[in-house]
Amino acid sequence: MKTQLYPDRHVELVERCKLGERKAQYELYKCYSKAMFNICMRILNHMGEAEDALQEAFVDAFTNLHQFRHQSTIGAWLKQIVVNKAINHMRSRKVKWVEIDEHQEAIEAYSSLEESTGLSENELSLEVERVRNMMQKLPDGYRVVLSLYLFEGYDHEEIGEVLGISETTSRTQYMRAKRKLTEMLVR
Repeated sequence: MKTQLYPDRHVELVERCKLGERKAQYELYKCYSKAMFNICMRILNHMGEAEDALQEAFVDAFTNLHQFRHQSTIGAWLKQIVVNKAINHMRSRKVKWVEIDEHQEAIEAYSSLEESTGLSENELSLEVERVRNMMQKLPDGYRVVLSLYLFEGYDHEEIGEVLGISETTSRTQYMRAKRKLTEMLVR
């Protein structure tokens, strides 16, 4: 028996999927499709594109399931595929990432955020649905970096690698996104 680094409650289901069992694939899809769709929506902010990215991600996952080695959970493995697929869809839109002067603008953005709200980052508590609605109105670059950082747990170095931008640009996009979101919520 293989030693698993991460316990996964879907091991048997994954093994059945590897054997090409369609019912098992559908069960795995049902287990993860809603959460993975939400990731696609946070990144793409477009229902049709999110659905396309989700379906393409699951096709890729089932096609390459033989490469899954249980070094993480199946959910984490799927999430990586979904994030990459959504980002590829985003790139096809030709989003322009703006390089800025290194750290100065990020520091100014953070100071501006604290001054405009009178609250520190930890004190900002907002209603989840209101924030989600406002996030959908953010420019694509801001929304993607903010989602990857806050919701998907990527650090700025990883975001930079995935999006093909510098770590500093990721940090700055994050700070600008937070500032813009705060401005939208204060109105």
